[in-house]
Amino acid sequence: MGKNANQKWKPLLLGRYLLERTDEDHPASSQELLQALEQYGVSAERKSLYTDLEALAATGLDVQYRKSKPSGWFVGARTFQLAELKLLVDAVQSCRFITRRKSGDLIHKLESLVSVWQARQLQRQVYVDRRIKTMNESVYYNIDKLHSAIAAGRAVTFKYFAYNVQKEKVFRREGKRYTVSPYGLIWSSENYYLAGYDHTKGDLRHYRVDKMAELAVTCLKRKGAEACGEFDPAAYAGKHFGMFGGREGEVRIRCENQLVGVVLDRFGQDVILVPDGPDHFTAAVRAVVSPQFLGWLFGLGAGVVLLSPDWAAEAYRAQLAAVAAANRAEAAQEPAYGQSAQTSGR
Repeated sequence: MGKNANQKWKPLLLGRYLLERTDEDHPASSQELLQALEQYGVSAERKSLYTDLEALAATGLDVQYRKSKPSGWFVGARTFQLAELKLLVDAVQSCRFITRRKSGDLIHKLESLVSVWQARQLQRQVYVDRRIKTMNESVYYNIDKLHSAIAAGRAVTFKYFAYNVQKEKVFRREGKRYTVSPYGLIWSSENYYLAGYDHTKGDLRHYRVDKMAELAVTCLKRKGAEACGEFDPAAYAGKHFGMFGGREGEVRIRCENQLVGVVLDRFGQDVILVPDGPDHFTAAVRAVVSPQFLGWLFGLGAGVVLLSPDWAAEAYRAQLAAVAAANRAEAAQEPAYGQSAQTSGR
């Protein structure tokens, strides 16, 4: 058989087939490899086939042969093992800042790193997850632009929006562009945030990346070095519960000993715990006192008391009173259960 244009690509075509169609559970016999090459119009003999397999192994492809049934050639170790790709697929699928369409694109690319047989196991994971995904398709590319801006020390501009009940975008500041010098990207509460110096407000703020529109990297040099100091993304995220804003301060709390793990999980292993009697301890932490922070305290029940500062304790009492009053007012307006049942039956 005469050689055709594909004949010189025989080792590469053989390598591609092994990567796509074989794994430890699905080896290919020598005859199957020869038939695969024939589909490309490439002729080969067993002797030349073995020479090509040796060449592929010499260049780094983990070509192996198994004698036990099913016997044949297959690719063993790969850049990513199947278990590692399952973790990556789950991470991609669960990330709220990646849209469903982009999640599908990324997972499809991950599938190409294993055989078609193993890819089916990755596909089964795609349909298990039901998590809410962002509706902003551009967030995937915005993250890349923001990383570039941070590396280059340049300011960015963007429009910032929220959604109304009709799921329509409502732009903040009447649609005017924000100018921000980026200092870090933070992953918190299943969302990506940009922390940066707002040129209009003159202080350090953060913005959800999936709520940015028309993001652009400018030629303006980054500002706000004095206001932002040595920016530490981990410390910044640790102070902002749910990335909500509020007044920052050193907050002192008194907790039951059973909450040691909860406090360490929230504030890290470096927080100092001071014993306070046989059943309690106190801790002083830096926190932004926001409704989210106060809600975290409330969730711990009577096991934690906010001691200081006074303004934070007062804010906590005021929020508790406001919630209680709102619930009392709502309960007063609702008819009794029996009355409601009678009315609905008419």
